[in-house]
Amino acid sequence: MDFLRPASWEEALAAKAEHPTAVPIAGGTDVMVEINFDHRRPEYLLDLNRVVELREWQVGEETVQLGASVPYTQIMEELRTELPGLALASHTVASPQIRNRGGVGGNLGTASPAGDAHPALLAADCEVEVESVRGSRLIPIDDFYTGVKRNALAADELIKSVHIKKADGPQQYSKVGTRNAMVIAVCAFGIALHPETRTVRTGIGSAAPTPIRAKAAEEFLNAALEEGGFWESKKIITPSIAKQFAALASGAANPIDDVRGTASYRRHAVGIMARRTLGWTWESYRGKGRSTEGVA
Repeated sequence: MDFLRPASWEEALAAKAEHPTAVPIAGGTDVMVEINFDHRRPEYLLDLNRVVELREWQVGEETVQLGASVPYTQIMEELRTELPGLALASHTVASPQIRNRGGVGGNLGTASPAGDAHPALLAADCEVEVESVRGSRLIPIDDFYTGVKRNALAADELIKSVHIKKADGPQQYSKVGTRNAMVIAVCAFGIALHPETRTVRTGIGSAAPTPIRAKAAEEFLNAALEEGGFWESKKIITPSIAKQFAALASGAANPIDDVRGTASYRRHAVGIMARRTLGWTWESYRGKGRSTEGVA
């Protein structure tokens, strides 16, 4: 195994172009596990730790440009206001040591349906900026996941940053695991209210071959909130609406049985998380509940 260690982004792109099979490594929290267990033996490792641009972020008027290697710890500490859903998801990532190393780019690159960042990114809405020596492009998050642990990257492309819409309303994240720390999600759910467009977006993790949105649940809820005048009145969402939203979210899941949980349990848990997170975000929107407190 050859170890490539570029000193700049330009050198990294050149190395990836010369060695398209090179596996990028920054935090190493996913890649090194696979290598240590001999599940993967790449010909080349492309170390990105010296590329400063990947650890930078910029807050604009409408979006946050988040470098691929910005650690989860910094997202929690520095971007809680702009990216509350992702900050909550970051709290659930493994241990403090891993949160200090891992970043969103690693989750996107691995594209595991169990990645903690995916539901929050889907709910918030974002674009993934990727680049090669041929140029750069923005991939909408809805188009990024193409299969089990597969993404839309070309062989010579690297993830540079993620352009995430700043929160204009409450966001929440919930994760079910066998314990509270150092655990891969049995399933996870993210939700974001977008009052400016009067829409709700969701994200589901570890309950389908790829991270997904519960689109039918979103469409139902968006129509119900609009027709009922909920955005203007900020009245309590009726139990029947919450129940139907949860049922549709559960129905969006396409899970499997594995050592962490059964398919039926995952569907049930997704519905529970959908109902709870909807309640939390709506109470926060009404000014009566929490916005970024805790994870269930």
